[in-house]
Amino acid sequence: MTDAAAFIPTASALSRAFKRAESGVTLDATEAETLLHARHDDLDRLLAVASRVRDAGLERAGRPGVITYSRKVFIPLTHLCRDRCHYCVFVKTPNQLEKEGKAPFLSPDEVLEVARQGAAMGCKEALFTLGDRPEDRWPAAREWLDAHGYDSTIDYLRAMSIRILEETGLLPHLNPGVMTWEEIQRLKPVAPSMGMMLETTSRRLFETRGLAHFGSPDKDPALRLRVLEDAGRSNVPFTSGLLLGIGETYAERVDGMFALRAVARRHGSLQEVIIQNFRAKPRTAMRGADDLELQEYIASVAVAKLVMGPGARIQAPPNLTDAEELGLLIRAGIDDWGGVSPLTPDHVNPERPWPQIDELARLTALSGFALRERLTAHPHFVRAEEPWIDPRVLPHVRALAGPDGLADESAMPVGLPWQEPDPDWAATGGTGRTDLHVEIDTVGRTTQTRGDFEDVYGDWAELRETVGDTRRSTSGFAVSAGVRAVLRRAEDAPAGLSDADYLTLLDADGADLDALAGLADAVRRDTVGDGVGFVVNRNINFTNVCYTGCRFCAFAQRRTDADAFTLSMKQVGDRVDEAWNLGATEICMQGGIHPDLPGTAYFDLAREVKRRQPGIHLHAFSPMEIVNGATRTGLSFEEFLREAQSAGLDTIPGTAAEILDDEVRWVLTKGKLPAATWLDIVGTAHRLGIRSSSTMMYGHVDNPAHWVGHLRTLSSLQDSTGGFTEFVLLPFVHANSPVYLAGVARPGPTAQENRAVHAVARLMLHGRIDHIQTSWVKLGTEGTQMMLRGGADDVGGTLMEETISRMAGADNGSEKTVAELEELVGAIGRTAWQRTTTYGEPSSERIAAAQAHRTSGYAATGRRLALSIAEVRAGA
Repeated sequence: MTDAAAFIPTASALSRAFKRAESGVTLDATEAETLLHARHDDLDRLLAVASRVRDAGLERAGRPGVITYSRKVFIPLTHLCRDRCHYCVFVKTPNQLEKEGKAPFLSPDEVLEVARQGAAMGCKEALFTLGDRPEDRWPAAREWLDAHGYDSTIDYLRAMSIRILEETGLLPHLNPGVMTWEEIQRLKPVAPSMGMMLETTSRRLFETRGLAHFGSPDKDPALRLRVLEDAGRSNVPFTSGLLLGIGETYAERVDGMFALRAVARRHGSLQEVIIQNFRAKPRTAMRGADDLELQEYIASVAVAKLVMGPGARIQAPPNLTDAEELGLLIRAGIDDWGGVSPLTPDHVNPERPWPQIDELARLTALSGFALRERLTAHPHFVRAEEPWIDPRVLPHVRALAGPDGLADESAMPVGLPWQEPDPDWAATGGTGRTDLHVEIDTVGRTTQTRGDFEDVYGDWAELRETVGDTRRSTSGFAVSAGVRAVLRRAEDAPAGLSDADYLTLLDADGADLDALAGLADAVRRDTVGDGVGFVVNRNINFTNVCYTGCRFCAFAQRRTDADAFTLSMKQVGDRVDEAWNLGATEICMQGGIHPDLPGTAYFDLAREVKRRQPGIHLHAFSPMEIVNGATRTGLSFEEFLREAQSAGLDTIPGTAAEILDDEVRWVLTKGKLPAATWLDIVGTAHRLGIRSSSTMMYGHVDNPAHWVGHLRTLSSLQDSTGGFTEFVLLPFVHANSPVYLAGVARPGPTAQENRAVHAVARLMLHGRIDHIQTSWVKLGTEGTQMMLRGGADDVGGTLMEETISRMAGADNGSEKTVAELEELVGAIGRTAWQRTTTYGEPSSERIAAAQAHRTSGYAATGRRLALSIAEVRAGA
């Protein structure tokens, strides 16, 4: 190994590291590297510590003395790959396959034949292994996929997974290599688990000619860590691990362990960590390299256990160590042997046959442990089910699982339909607290947080460490002379300033802030005049059941939480009729990512809206919902949007944007779409003629540099598509927000920040997005009026029901009537005008209908959305 032991610890350093490990103290990287040098008697001491940690973890998991394995078949979907790993014997070229009489991919019949044989032998896992994106390198792969009707290798893998579920009942475990976030979303519904070895975090091995990963684009450590993060954010039970002995140093080896630990802490998604020893293969560039020495390997397994902790499952492949040495691996702290096949060879290590399962059980018993079969997803995830196991594969998992989450060893796999669950939301009466929209202001929420607060968002302590202090301090730019100089330049070119200039303006306060607001107001007047727009609309949130794990969101609930609800189609339609009768021109409809919601439900909802009221404008489905729908239907974003448009969708809300910077997004959200995907979806919608709003939620873990970057990003997309109708500023409402309650976010923006960011948005978006909307729900009447004096020209809608901000703790009500909006605007000497969603003039009939209910609003339905002042004072 290159320079592996360049650092040689002293005897005293080794002694100190042992004392800390034996006392249960979390090791740092130097201590972990020190313990990698343990040999002979020191190695025995290390193994004793690792065993104790493993045993404590198994006790905590409720299966003391149990080592698990999965009974599997190994399905090499394709041996082609675009990478050139110097140690790999699995990969072949098209010419090599042709000489062997093989096609570029296994055919569906070949895949199913292996799976059927495995099912007959009691296997429960179908392990798909394949090369990374072979169609990007090999024309033969692209031609095969095209000829068989598949867009990509991932597309073919998805199709074969469904057929295995339906025709054999085996549970797919997918190892397709590097995946995008979108591909993970498409694969999760067809497999209980996935995996990808990290192998190493060494950039040296990736970037240096002649070393193990040079020339292999998918072995970029940063890229592979991104996949692990995306899988964690997506709540996928995921397998990863390290490949030891490929040229990494001890320090690099330890860095890989700590990288895996960080992912596990952040997301709880790493179901097992494989510590695999390199074995030299013929026909490879590294065929002459030495295999990893046994004591070095055993020490590495033990240190990995200490670093990962008792809650982690450590796996070692039993076929890569001689049978008489398996006891050493058990002493080193492993608690899982991985997949073992009674049928198929290990295609990655074909020279090392699997041990017979009975023999593996005997050898395990010699070390005092019982061997138990598990499923491809580990017991914790099988028992938890949501959000880890997709509802479409949940029946398949339940059919093979015992009550402890391990495999029911008496169960034989049988094919079951892969289909959408029977959705409760279609029921006549809906489910849960369906009157929350009228009770949120009168009765309130039942609990401050959802029931899985400590689990669904990841590790709060790790997040606090990562984020640090989120309290804002000014940059020091905003001395008066500097602000005035920037404002003079802004008078001539509001949208032409530098980022540093806009940051200066965002720090403005006192008289400087008044001058900034005055300039923004003048730009507003020159652009759109003195009118203040509003739309008569109704929000309809058709469900708040969601497991995405957005840390800022107080709206989302588990299906079993007291405040959870899902509307029936009839209830949605009835609310549309109510809105139309009150003069509405728009339905704004969004919902949680309910695990049982079919992808086609979005089309059904759109059709129901237009069936009830063909003339109403449907402004619906955030980019996150579009990802969800496209994933569940198997459609591309464009295909999904075209279908939604045909069903009645008119425009989409530009929500789910938050801050379009993944550094911030991955703190705010656990499983939401990345910024690039948001831009892809919104840009696609614009190109199809589906316009959208644009939004920014600010004042949480962000800072002004993020705001400027966000506005630059929106400007760039608007230059390309011209599809944004308005920009909506959404101050963070903190009171019930999980990320605030956990001590990560600050308590929303200050009054200074609200004024400054509204004004700067007006300047930066000048000439691109004419309308700047401020939120009366979040800012109240006085705050809204102040923003209207500083660049804003729109107050949004009447809403009729507003549950999302109210669940978060906003206290400005759920509705403003037409009269109240007109009064709010008139009090600052401006005129309110009723507009359509896309800033046109409503028909005279719609205006007359709205005016007929201008003072009563939703109360005209006979129900109330708010308490009177007297009731509030009485404590009602």
